[in-house]
Amino acid sequence: MKYDFDKPTQRRGTHCVKWDEAPSDKVIPLWVADMDFEAAPAIVEAVVKRAQQGIYGYTLVEDDYYNAVISWFARRHQWTIHRDEILYTTGVVPAVSVAIKALTMPGEQVAMLSPDYNCFFSSIRNNGCQVSESVLLRHNNTFVIDWEDLEKRCAEEKTTMLLLCNPHNPTGRVWTIDELEHINTICMKHDVKVISDEIHCELVMPGHRFQPFAAVSESCRQNSVILNSPSKSFNIAGLQTANMICANPEWRRRLNRAININEVCDINPFGNVALMAAYNDCEDWIDQLNEYLWGNYQWLCQFVGNNIPQWKVCRLEGTYLPWIDVSAGGEETDALCQRLLDEAQVWLNPGTMYGAESGRGYVRVNIACQRKRLEEAMNRIKLKL
Repeated sequence: MKYDFDKPTQRRGTHCVKWDEAPSDKVIPLWVADMDFEAAPAIVEAVVKRAQQGIYGYTLVEDDYYNAVISWFARRHQWTIHRDEILYTTGVVPAVSVAIKALTMPGEQVAMLSPDYNCFFSSIRNNGCQVSESVLLRHNNTFVIDWEDLEKRCAEEKTTMLLLCNPHNPTGRVWTIDELEHINTICMKHDVKVISDEIHCELVMPGHRFQPFAAVSESCRQNSVILNSPSKSFNIAGLQTANMICANPEWRRRLNRAININEVCDINPFGNVALMAAYNDCEDWIDQLNEYLWGNYQWLCQFVGNNIPQWKVCRLEGTYLPWIDVSAGGEETDALCQRLLDEAQVWLNPGTMYGAESGRGYVRVNIACQRKRLEEAMNRIKLKL
């Protein structure tokens, strides 16, 4: 089946965070990581069928749910997951907080690769831990790990966890198997646990391959907790379903306890059926989505190169969130984004959200929208620069 990602959608007035938080109904929102595409037909059909049952009580998670998760990752990523390794919860951000609560003590340090997903900072601090930012290095229009700095931070006595984003938000990196293996070697050497947020794992551009951290080696499998969900890839974040995958039985016991302490132990009936539909019936849809996103990215690069040459679009390997260097324009990042919101009516994320220093001089742009909408937004920006 051929899917039409150019089909116009109207989200304003639907209690939508992305659209209805905007200060004006003229704003084009290219900020929060939420797509403007309808969910795959199989998902819509499953949710509608469940809704028609008319009773929305507590949900029992049964074999078909676990089998859908296991089968998907075996087919798509050659990763063998055992049922007893899976713990379900309401979302990846709650899962991050659960992992920190379960596997660290207050006052310990959690390392991360900065700039990094903004919720990581609050999850670490809200659980009484300290953030240790290993700043990524800019290299050939992309970003690489500063291995010396990462090892130095992991070697610190207070560092007990590395919070990894794979694929990386906001730089768009898809970490290679060699990079992931090197990360684990450093972490094992210094007794540092790896928590890998893999929520964007299905959003990968041509020429790149997503590698689950736990599938790199048995050592990686035993030294990690993997957090994933169909929410970003299939645009069903509001249905609030995610999984924590952990091979270590003692860690898993502690995680399960923290899930209950944090009261994120129940998922809703729509998230349950949506996950199964996504993982059982939507491979063609996700493949075509990635092709469309790649087309949007290529268009963006060409437009910026021709019309806003002072901006530099970094290489996008995964996610739908290009990271753009705007520093040559000379305007402070937060001020630039506020001015573009006020004057161009386009909402972007300032890079400082993802690291006060490491994100300075960058903006993050959400290209998961109809191409005409992206074109209109970028033309508005061009007129104000």
